[in-house]
Amino acid sequence: MTIEKKKDGTSLVIILKGRLDTLEAPAFEEEVKKELPDLTDLVFDLTDLEYVSSSGLRVFLMAQKTMKDQGNMVVKNVSRPIHDIMEVTGFTNILNIV
Repeated sequence: MTIEKKKDGTSLVIILKGRLDTLEAPAFEEEVKKELPDLTDLVFDLTDLEYVSSSGLRVFLMAQKTMKDQGNMVVKNVSRPIHDIMEVTGFTNILNIV
């Protein structure tokens, strides 16, 4: 998986490409945690994300809990397979998916 970040002041877009699986999730979590304290707006662009595991979903949940208190978080460009995983696990009710 590759992570591309585009930061503009207190806004950050994180673009994920590839597979966010159990092996990749810890590094992804560290990247997100590094950025969270300074943010008011966080966007995850999943256009090129092919797969997400429960470990990856947990990182989105952690980010959502933090951003709820300090700003706004959006998950965008979610493919049908990823959306189906999020729907089955109840994440479509937790995350702001656009």
